[in-house]
Amino acid sequence: MAPDQTRSAPRTFPGWAVPGVFVVGAVAQYLGAAVGVFLFDTTSPTTVAWLRAAGAAVVLLAWRRPWRMRWTRRSVIAATGFGVVTVAMNLAFYEAIARIPLGTAVAIEFLGPVAVAALGSRRPRDVLALLLVVAGVALAAGATGDVGAVGVAFALGAAALWAAYVVLGTVVADAGRGLDSLAVGMGAAALILAPIGLTPQLLEDPSVFAHPATWLLGIGIGLLSSVVPYALDQVVLRSVGRARFALLLALLPTTATVVGFLVLRQLPTAGEALGIAFVVVAVALGGVERRPRPDLEPAPKGRT
Repeated sequence: MAPDQTRSAPRTFPGWAVPGVFVVGAVAQYLGAAVGVFLFDTTSPTTVAWLRAAGAAVVLLAWRRPWRMRWTRRSVIAATGFGVVTVAMNLAFYEAIARIPLGTAVAIEFLGPVAVAALGSRRPRDVLALLLVVAGVALAAGATGDVGAVGVAFALGAAALWAAYVVLGTVVADAGRGLDSLAVGMGAAALILAPIGLTPQLLEDPSVFAHPATWLLGIGIGLLSSVVPYALDQVVLRSVGRARFALLLALLPTTATVVGFLVLRQLPTAGEALGIAFVVVAVALGGVERRPRPDLEPAPKGRT
């Protein structure tokens, strides 16, 4: 007998509770990123990002046990490609937040999905959203000064990878496997990208890997930044649908800024704050989605 390929649908929440659930996922995501920033004192940002991917893979594989399902070659390749892009996006994002404030990096990163939404629909409001996010990114990036130029470049790289993530997400969505595809993709990507993720730390100070705390923190970051927000997103989407979820997405840059201030003491400048505000308006206006939702119908268009 073939393994059971059905998964019980997550329970939904009443409408009044949905924004709170969404914010819990967003806070978990950026709290995980903030914990990663604390690790930068001893560990390369690229290695921290890889630890996040490996930690998420361990948790997801233990939880979902995707090997119980029947997989085709195409579905494995799609999940692996999706996972590699996701982890590469996180590598660029962690290199960015090692150099510029968390809220600014998130605002810049939104350039990718907003651009995909605008170029894909060509609705006037999507074009306006793209212009707003470009202006917001220019303000936020310009306010960082010369010291943050490399961080801005990494954030722009993460934006481009987020755009690719949105496009590849539609392929994964067609497979209809949701978190199971994510588990397989993250596991495969952690293996494929291990040389990139581990080499900087091995060259600088390999003794870090001898400390159990390094691996435990990696699992914790993966749980906070990937597993919890991904799982809660599926519940939120089932509760309110794609249109309202896209509006909730505008809370992310603000949430990242608040977490950056409370945990990392990163107070945005006036220029950064204005740029982030522009991005918030653009995301709310354009209706872009944070991630593909393979478990849901219809297949979505496409979080860090």
